[in-house]
Amino acid sequence: MDITIHHTFLPQTDPDAALAFYRDALGFEVRNDVGYSGMRWITVGPTNQPGTSIVLHPPAADPGITDDERRTITEMMAKGTYASVVLATHDLDSTFERLQASDAEVVQEPTQQPYGIRDCAFRDPAGNMVRIQELG
Repeated sequence: MDITIHHTFLPQTDPDAALAFYRDALGFEVRNDVGYSGMRWITVGPTNQPGTSIVLHPPAADPGITDDERRTITEMMAKGTYASVVLATHDLDSTFERLQASDAEVVQEPTQQPYGIRDCAFRDPAGNMVRIQELG
């Protein structure tokens, strides 16, 4: 089989803040920026991986969910427990410093985990957990 990860979706509640984090702080390129009915979907990704993208989407746009489910999603996003993404870099310390300088919310400074990974963690402007692992 020849399967790759093409897109993954993360909710965003403020498109401009999401751009400031993913484009300006992380250095991702913007691949698409689409508005529809007062909502906005932004596709970003690492410049050296044109086939892998994150779609930052408005959480209320999901069809088929109830108002109660939307409230639950909003509550979970506010706590940082709704969505997450794990990224990787060869230079964790520089990446951490760049994100910290951007005023991103630090959850965990670079740490050697007991399971053998060195990583750090931030929350994006919508509350999504962004963990960054160091590649060996």
